[in-house]
Amino acid sequence: MTNIGFIGLGIMGKPMAGHLIRGGYPVYLHSRSGVPDELTSLGGVACPAPGDVAERADIIILMLPDTPDVEKVLFAENGVISGLSTNPAQSKIIIDMSTISPVRTRDFVTRIRQIGHEYADAPVSGGDIGARNATLTIMVGATEAVFAKIEPILALMGKTITRIGEPGTGQVCKAANQIIAALTLEAVAEALVFASRAGADPNRVRQALLGGFAASRILEVHGERMLKHTFTPGFRIDLHMKDLGIALDCATELGVSLPGTALTQSLYNACVAHGDAQQDSSAIVRILEKLAGHTIHPSTTASHES
Repeated sequence: MTNIGFIGLGIMGKPMAGHLIRGGYPVYLHSRSGVPDELTSLGGVACPAPGDVAERADIIILMLPDTPDVEKVLFAENGVISGLSTNPAQSKIIIDMSTISPVRTRDFVTRIRQIGHEYADAPVSGGDIGARNATLTIMVGATEAVFAKIEPILALMGKTITRIGEPGTGQVCKAANQIIAALTLEAVAEALVFASRAGADPNRVRQALLGGFAASRILEVHGERMLKHTFTPGFRIDLHMKDLGIALDCATELGVSLPGTALTQSLYNACVAHGDAQQDSSAIVRILEKLAGHTIHPSTTASHES
């Protein structure tokens, strides 16, 4: 049986690790905030440092907030690299399921391969709901041989698993995903604020749009959150800002213009300035409400009053 390590047990990582344990794998766990009792009661084994996880596991999964976090977990004192053997016969696989810089990912790939181990990037989409329900979309950058080994493990956490190409391409795909998600969130928020301010019931507007060409998963899930003003984070604004920053940085290197992404990033900056950094990314509607001088009223037909 393959031993699996899992590092990073936040909103996404905790349920993802739980699926692996329930799938029958021995799972070794580490999180800087501590390993939840829920996972150890299922049979997961808590480890004091990333290096201990790497020493005991054959495949080490990372689910961390940002590029510096991944670098620290991999290469700092007591990091993953300290638990990796330099014996080629004991080659292990690191799967980074975080959303981080494609450029830095390729650097990490090189550094891990230099000591005889493999690296795959496999960022996810689907938020906390997808993590809990094991329905995540997983975008994989890996060699064909590595992908064949890790696909059954990824299948315990996700529903749609696609090999995009060589290591690093998974992060490119995730950046594209975050561009689409952010711009669609902004569009849904604009539409609902507009409808409410114009005197239509935005709840009925949303229901009508779900049956037409404007239908989307974001309109379905996040549109409801906007109408109810329930912004408990599934995916926080500060993290979405980080992801758009990654996309914009890469675009600058490539000489590609992303005007819509830049605009949405600016709106998220305003959200942070108004104290919403830790709210769900659907809370972008709040800054648009401020700009309109109008708050959505979903339960009754809205008036024209600001």
